[in-house]
Amino acid sequence: MNVVPVTLEGRHVRLEPLSQAHQAGLSTVGLDEQLWRWIPTPVRTREEMSAYIATALDEQARGVSLPFALIEKSDGRAIGCTRYGNIDSAHHRVEIGWTWVAPAWQRTGVNTEARYLLLLHAFETLGCIRVELKTDSLNEKSRAAILRIGAREEGTFRNHMITASGRIRHTVYFSILDSEWPTVKSRLQTMLLP
Repeated sequence: MNVVPVTLEGRHVRLEPLSQAHQAGLSTVGLDEQLWRWIPTPVRTREEMSAYIATALDEQARGVSLPFALIEKSDGRAIGCTRYGNIDSAHHRVEIGWTWVAPAWQRTGVNTEARYLLLLHAFETLGCIRVELKTDSLNEKSRAAILRIGAREEGTFRNHMITASGRIRHTVYFSILDSEWPTVKSRLQTMLLP
């Protein structure tokens, strides 16, 4: 499994390798406090966005993450981020997460298309046998969205993380297996129909 930077393109969104060149655009749309409500370490300033990108790029250099900027194709604007994380080549699995989409593009299908592109690449190019997703147990919106795409809930890691606010987070894990991918793929393709 060779996870290397790649550009993934759909009808409405392009996922391109994240770089510091995206910092200004992401800061313009991504400093909304509500975006970071469920993320363990929030991003509130341009400097914190730069540090967020630097961390993602450091993880990429270490081979444990592959971060992407979400680019709206109609005007080329950066509108969010996502990544493959917890990459485990030996066991043919990745996690899809660290995803945020600016408020103006939420509920537009951008996130669904981005997840479709990531899942398609994971299963059909990288040869993954498992893709993981996780979210804060209190994030009902995210939990519903993950289930809606066809992932299966596996359980909750209790007292999993301490957030920047000091709150102890329980994390709900989900997965999609390679044997489930054809059904999930068909479901996502139907959801993405105009």
